[in-house]
Amino acid sequence: MDAKPKRSFKRPFAFPKNCVYRPLRQISNMERNLKLPAGRPTYFTLNAPPSLVPAKKYSDISGLPAPYADPHTKLRFANADEYASMQHMPSDIINGYLTVRGYTSAVG
Repeated sequence: MDAKPKRSFKRPFAFPKNCVYRPLRQISNMERNLKLPAGRPTYFTLNAPPSLVPAKKYSDISGLPAPYADPHTKLRFANADEYASMQHMPSDIINGYLTVRGYTSAVG
């Protein structure tokens, strides 16, 4: 009979024994106290390249993932109910939603 390995679900991830876990605050304090030269990179001065994954788009009304956008108002929406409610909105409310999102129109 094959014996199955005993699994422990209390600690599913064990930190490697040869590594020292340091919280972000401790790393920050260590770098500040080292007084490194100005040109030397630190943990907080390294910049990541831009992401290759496209940014997720969310509905301006509900905050749900929005696969659709109204070409007339430029508002994003998630379903037909939101689209129906957008059709009856005054333009100042629509401009408020666009301002909150940070959309700046190229025309007008």
